[in-house]
Parts: sequence; C-alpha cells; structure tokens
Amino acid sequence: MKNTGEISINKPLFYPWLVVALLCVVGCLNYLDRMMITTMRGSILEAIPMSDTQFGLLTSVFLWVYGLLSPLAGFLADRFSRSKVIIGSLFVWSLVTWLTSRATSFEELLLTRALMGVSEACYIPAALALIMDYHRDKTRSLATGIHMGGIMVGQSLGFIGGWLAENHSWTFAFTIFGVIGIGYSLLLAFTLKDVDKTVDHATGSSRSRIGFGDAVRNLFGGKDYILAIIYWGLISIVGWMVVGWLPTYYQEHFDLSQSMAGVYATGYFHTASLAGVLLGGFLADRWSRRNPRGRMLVPLYGLLVAAPAIYLASGTSILSVAIVCFMLYALTRTFTDANMMPILCLITDGRYRATAYGILNLFSCIVGGLGIYAGGVLRDANVNLNKMFEVAAAILLACVAVMYFIRPDPKKASSELN
Repeated sequence: MKNTGEISINKPLFYPWLVVALLCVVGCLNYLDRMMITTMRGSILEAIPMSDTQFGLLTSVFLWVYGLLSPLAGFLADRFSRSKVIIGSLFVWSLVTWLTSRATSFEELLLTRALMGVSEACYIPAALALIMDYHRDKTRSLATGIHMGGIMVGQSLGFIGGWLAENHSWTFAFTIFGVIGIGYSLLLAFTLKDVDKTVDHATGSSRSRIGFGDAVRNLFGGKDYILAIIYWGLISIVGWMVVGWLPTYYQEHFDLSQSMAGVYATGYFHTASLAGVLLGGFLADRWSRRNPRGRMLVPLYGLLVAAPAIYLASGTSILSVAIVCFMLYALTRTFTDANMMPILCLITDGRYRATAYGILNLFSCIVGGLGIYAGGVLRDANVNLNKMFEVAAAILLACVAVMYFIRPDPKKASSELN
C-alpha cells in the first residue's frame, strides 16, 4: 500500500473484492434512502396532503436532478479521486436523508428530494469506474453484478420505510438511515482507496489530463455509444415506472395493506433482482470468453423473457401469478444492470468510463422521471396501471432490437477472448 492513499492494482490480492464488498453497502444505502418514499405513500399523504401527480413529482424531480448532474459527476470521478467522490457523495446524501425527516410541507419535501439527486449523482459512475479499475476482463460482469446486488438489497429493504411509517411515523426511517450513512462514510474514509490514478492501467494515459469537452466528443463520435444511450434510456423508463408504481398497483389491484404491498413490491421483487444481477454477471463473464458479444447477448436474451412476464403480470387477477411474473421480470431484466458498465468498457475509451456512465444516467433519469410523472398524470386521469405495464412490455421488446445492433470494439473484444 502506498503512502499516498492509493493502492497498486496488483496488491494486495484480496483488495479488489474488498472494494466490491465495501461499495455493496454504499449501494444498499443509496437505493434504500431513495426508494423508501415509494412504500410510505399513504403515511406521507396523511401528514402532507398532495395529489398523485405531486407524489410522482417527488421521485421525478430526484431523477431529473440526479440525471442532469450525472455527466459532470462522472467526469469528476475520471478526473480526480474516485474514492473521495464516493465518500463525499455518501456523506452529503445521508445528511440530506436526515434533513428529509424535518420536512413539513410538499415544497420542503420536494427540495430535499432535489438535494438528494445532487448528492447521489456522484456515486454510481464513480463506484462502477472504481470497480472496473480493480477488476479486469474475466471478472468484470460478476464484480459489477455483486455491487448491483447491494443495490438490489437496498431496494428489497424499501418496505422497511412503509413498515416504520405505519408503526412510528414517516419521518422515523429517514432519521435512522441518515445517521447510519453518515457513520459509514467516516468508516470508508479509512478503508476505501483508489488504484494509482496517475496512470490509467487500461489505456496507459494520464487521467489528470482529460477534459470534459474531449470526453463528450470522443464518446458521441461512436455509433455504439449512442445506441447504448437509447437502450439504457428505454429500459430505464420501464424500470422506474415499475419501481415507482408497483407498490400502489399491488395495494389497489389486490386490496392489500400498505405494508404487504410494500413487501411484495420490494422484498419479493428485489430479491429476484438480486439473483438476476448475480446470474447475469456470472453468465456474461463465462460467455464473453467464447463470444466477443457475450456481454451484449446475456441482457438481450434476458429481455426476451422479461417482456412477456411483465405483460402477463399486468393482466392477471390472481395475486400469486402477478408476484411470480413480476419476479421473473425482475430476474431477467437485471441481466442488463450487471453488464452495462462492462459493455461500456467494450465500446468506449477507457479514460472516460465514469463520464460515459454519467451521460448514460443523464438520459435514463430524464426519461425515467418522465415515465413516473406521466404515470401520476395518467392516474389522475383515471387510467389503469395495467395499461402502463402493457406499454412497458412493448418498450422492452424495442430494447432488444437496439441491443442487437451494438458491437464491441474489435481490440477490446479480442482481449476478453485471450
């Protein structure tokens, strides 16, 4: 270990996996803090009256702010210390989580959600880029999948928000998890380190000399990166629509309590998502050793299962069938989550990995936020949630077509086959 607070990529041997483990906890807190609000809708509306459109806007504003700042956040992670960006992001969003519990009006709640979008924007691009720094071709998808698994755990625990809201108050969970996040950020200050940032081991070039304009021009100069943006944007519409409105769908369509709807919409659903990112990462790492497009084909085939699953779930009146179908959708749709950053490594310049993912987040969050907000508007217009899920199935099939045309850089692909 160097006295500069950085670690050589070659030692200690266990540290690359320790990085993944440390970031799994951060990813869990990241999504738990942002998703709790969707499972305590009734408690929040009782304390702070608002329309369904306004409630949908709480998540949409978070996504729009989060997305708009993601390219800059990604560039900061490419230009400076990835670990410091991660630690700072965790500390600030945890402080904002704590402040959320002090909100007493819709306007104050909306402001805290916007501030959370600012602080959380810096995390994902930096975290995934740091994992790519430590993990090479043969373990990239699995390492990414394990980290995304931490995120799924956070999503699956989202029902805790609804449970705590019913048994205490809607502010209680935000107070508790805000304090936990602040404490963990202090722990990471002593344990999370960068690889040597002076030289990027994937390109041999200095990261300190890159510019944001150069990164944007380089990335958008390639057809495959533009296709990746379209793909990620479309799949995000579906992902955020389902996550944002599935608790409400279960509660209203099957006459469930807020707590039970939250369990089915987060506990069951995101447990399947956890299995999906691990399975998708494992399969892609194995397949990519024989086929240069292995990391693209695993998500593609996953969506061919996810699309009919969500369509069947939207039309059934049997609770058990809906649960199984939404779990199958969650299992196979998340093959994409385990492989999106490894795919970017195959189609973009290694100097701009975090920036590439940040720009991806920009587009996905804008359209995802529009999807959730449109859901609220349609509900206020008495449009059934079943119809929205049917449209989601069609969008997933469009994603299959887009992914089919993405091709890896021949030189990068050949390194995976060796």
